Amino acid sequence: MAVSSAVLVLRALGVGDLLTAVPALRALRAAYPGERLVLAAPEQLRDLVGLIDAVDELLPTPGLGELAWPGPPPRLAVNLHGSGPESIHDLLDTDPAELLTHRHPDFPDVPGLDWRDDVHEVDRWCRLVEYHHVEADRSALHLPVPPGPSPAPDAVVVHPGAAFPARRWPPERFATVVRDLAARGHRVVLTGSAAERDLAVSIAEAAGLGEDAVLAGRTGLAELAALVAGAALVVCGDTGVGHLATAFGTPSVLLFGPTPPRLWGPPPSARQHVVLWAGNVGDPHGTEPDGGLLLLGEERVLAATRSALEMRVAHG
Repeated sequence: MAVSSAVLVLRALGVGDLLTAVPALRALRAAYPGERLVLAAPEQLRDLVGLIDAVDELLPTPGLGELAWPGPPPRLAVNLHGSGPESIHDLLDTDPAELLTHRHPDFPDVPGLDWRDDVHEVDRWCRLVEYHHVEADRSALHLPVPPGPSPAPDAVVVHPGAAFPARRWPPERFATVVRDLAARGHRVVLTGSAAERDLAVSIAEAAGLGEDAVLAGRTGLAELAALVAGAALVVCGDTGVGHLATAFGTPSVLLFGPTPPRLWGPPPSARQHVVLWAGNVGDPHGTEPDGGLLLLGEERVLAATRSALEMRVAHG
């Protein structure tokens, strides 16, 4: 069997998932400097993948069951997607010379690291590559500033949406925060997907802002990344935009719930990020705003935004 000189990594998920895997990707790059490192991930992440110095090539992969490896078997296939069985099956189909993955009972003959639910997502993938005797730096999360201009330099970016209703702070509370920020002289813009544009428009209207403040549905990932990188502050829930703030070192106020920040939050050493969490763990895929998230009142969030912006001014 002819084996290609390539390391194939599967991470066919979203923005936040990609960014939490950056330290593991960099560890693999350092361990295999002469190999082509190919990341199987969604095409819409291409602009962000281009900022990761560890990746040589993006193999467009919308999700599980859609990995189409084009060449000879890779030297090493790495499962940074999950614990299987679908992700393991997809990578085994490439016939790799070696597979690095977590263990799954559906594949008793495939060795792997035991999966743990109690570790931070960054630590999870660093532990996996360390199981392969590859040293990983968990702090290697930062990305260079994107090449394009920001659509709103030095603005406060408010991102009210989230993948599931359980992680969405109520829009009327976001409107209160936006109104306060605007009243204190800050330019505020609201971001989101095209599907979240109506949500963003409703918040802008309730806060007394015009539609020019609504960037939801009007920015691609490259523009969104440039916007976050050049922002004065980011205010959002447990979303990919929060991970962009971590990647670019942009101050943020992050509203966590129902997933605890110890599993998905920024590094505690990154003091520019203010993490708010009421301490209640719930279902992150729930169809209603999580009760723990609702315990975060408007005054607490307002105080956090003011403190974060004052700290930014004090530190230049």
